[in-house]
Amino acid sequence: MNKKIFVFAISFLSIMAQAQRKPFVAPPIKPKTNTTAPSTTQTPSTTKVKKKETKPSAFAAPSRDYVMLQFAYENWAGAPDSIQISGLGRAFNAYVCYDFPIKKSNFSFAAGIGVSSSNIYLKNQAIVLTDTTEAVRFIPEPLDYKKYKFNTTFIEAPFEFRYFSNSLNRNRGFKAAIGLKVGALVSAHAKSKRGVEGKPIVEKVSTKRYLENYRYSATLRLGYGNFSIFGQYALSNVFKINNGPENIRPYQIGLCISGL
Repeated sequence: MNKKIFVFAISFLSIMAQAQRKPFVAPPIKPKTNTTAPSTTQTPSTTKVKKKETKPSAFAAPSRDYVMLQFAYENWAGAPDSIQISGLGRAFNAYVCYDFPIKKSNFSFAAGIGVSSSNIYLKNQAIVLTDTTEAVRFIPEPLDYKKYKFNTTFIEAPFEFRYFSNSLNRNRGFKAAIGLKVGALVSAHAKSKRGVEGKPIVEKVSTKRYLENYRYSATLRLGYGNFSIFGQYALSNVFKINNGPENIRPYQIGLCISGL
């Protein structure tokens, strides 16, 4: 009986020893067979995943110049000698645009909406806007004005055909755009400032009846990154036919800040 128990104990211990040896011996053998096969099959798959991620990134970045802020010098081309423009005419334009990329190229088309406001300063002159005459009149200033300006404000829609040299990041690299602006006149007024007994007096006269209701301008932008130089030239006249001097075409030259 003791012999049977002894033989059973020895056989049980041998089985347990073999059971413990199998997981200890097997792991070093299995990784060797498994590491070689996956290494050959996984390396090409990882490179393929990288290629798939890098290919769309070249053109997946959204097109830029969603917002354009323009600060410009403005003057009137074709103004007769009877209009005495002086000082530094100023203009400010702000637009929100939507950009449509042209396939996977460096070109795009953009359309937007915004506001354009400009000031023209006169020297020793005033504009008669309250007269009953058919045409607007420029007369010598009746009072000693310190400043006299004529302001126009438009709601304007810019349309641009754009080029970006850097398709990966359109906030960097050379950029160019050519286009057209279409504007609707919102307001027009003459504003004067003078002093009486040391106190300032500001007078403002508003009317749109002498001016064209719509404005069309050709535009051009050239720059790098978020900054560019722009110019625009009106294709339409300031005043209506028979309501003022003809062939006066406003133009602007200035700085454009774009992005987002």
